Amino acid sequence: MPYELIALLMFSTMMVMLFTGQRVFGAIGFVAVIAAFLLWGDRGGYDLGFAAAIKLMRWYPLLTLPMFIFMGYVMSESKIADDLYKMFHVWFGGISGGLAIGTIGLMVLISAMNGLSVAGMAIGATIALPELLKRNYDKIMVTGVIQAGSSLGILVPPSVVLVLYSMIARQPVGQLWLAGVVPGLLMAALFIVYIYVRCQMNLALGPVLPKEERDAVPTGEKLRLLAAGILPVVIFAVMMVPFVRGYTSLVESSAIGALAALTAAVLKRRMSWRVFETCLRQTLGVTCMFMWIILAALAFGAVFDGLGAVKAIENLFTEQLGLNPWVILILMQLSFLVMGTFLDDTAMLVIVAPLYVPLVGELGFNLIWYGVLYTITCQIAYMTPPFGYNLFLMRAMAPPEIGIKDIYRSIVPFVGVMAVALALVMAFPQIALWLPDLVYGN
Repeated sequence: MPYELIALLMFSTMMVMLFTGQRVFGAIGFVAVIAAFLLWGDRGGYDLGFAAAIKLMRWYPLLTLPMFIFMGYVMSESKIADDLYKMFHVWFGGISGGLAIGTIGLMVLISAMNGLSVAGMAIGATIALPELLKRNYDKIMVTGVIQAGSSLGILVPPSVVLVLYSMIARQPVGQLWLAGVVPGLLMAALFIVYIYVRCQMNLALGPVLPKEERDAVPTGEKLRLLAAGILPVVIFAVMMVPFVRGYTSLVESSAIGALAALTAAVLKRRMSWRVFETCLRQTLGVTCMFMWIILAALAFGAVFDGLGAVKAIENLFTEQLGLNPWVILILMQLSFLVMGTFLDDTAMLVIVAPLYVPLVGELGFNLIWYGVLYTITCQIAYMTPPFGYNLFLMRAMAPPEIGIKDIYRSIVPFVGVMAVALALVMAFPQIALWLPDLVYGN
């Protein structure tokens, strides 16, 4: 049987299993091991799974995952995020649409604390959304604000998704994080510009906070809340500056970040044994999920390496079909949009990484830059109807007055803004590569 047909059969089998509701790591790992048995016999199948497990256990940078996840849960469970929103509420309330703009700022800071979009969605839906609705903000606009802002969690460092990409693509995670900074801030700025312009055109969408309510907050309280907003930035700097300067390794920096977050929660008297236990349990659950998925991805990738499928597919696209490398890259991005209607970002990465990442390298594209493109495309796919992952998360967390039609309508302009950001990063790769080149001198 031709190797191309074997690769196609593996993908189709895996997709069928996913559609039937099987767990992502189970579907990917099952297809990989069964294919190894059929191709190379009993010993090949056993060796494949065992080698992938040993490789995973020896991946020292994997220790960063529980550290970053724990840091994010400490910051969210200790209610430090509540102070952040109060800060934006006080300082931006005098601007039309100011609370929605502040919510985007909140999401950026939450992303810098957590690295997961689900955490941003949970905090935005439980803290920001009720306040925005109570202040008579347009429910469709603010629903889109929460979804768009939460998607920044997988782009702004310390993005857990970029850590996974770095392991699978064998690229330096520090450079990937830095590559995500400017595109992440660019996207947040585009969101803010859109909200401000739209609210200026229709003041009813984002009413200004009444002056008497703004004046009721004393200056001392405003300054205290401003300090609360600076806290996540301080934690981020304490973690990242030594790493970027070369004083600490990535794992050591992640431990510093987790310890700094825990210390901040203790000093603010927000840490109890119940909160600490909750953070540990959630960290363990998410970390184990990621490890199983990486293990399955490594096994799947090993089969593809053995088949030589990447070279065969590259030859199909470039030689037989005569496609331009940029056309191939755009087709890859479109495939992410399709998969994103029913898979999350991690599942998409481990499914296509064995094929796409080597192919991107063979086509001559920068893998650091491609990691940012992948992440932005995942953000768009998360919010694309009919089955965008974020749409259903929002429906589960939103109050009863916000229906599924409202959620679908809310994301249309924000998807357009994200598409503009993606086009800019594709057209001007230095948007992503400038900062890592500056810091690392490449």
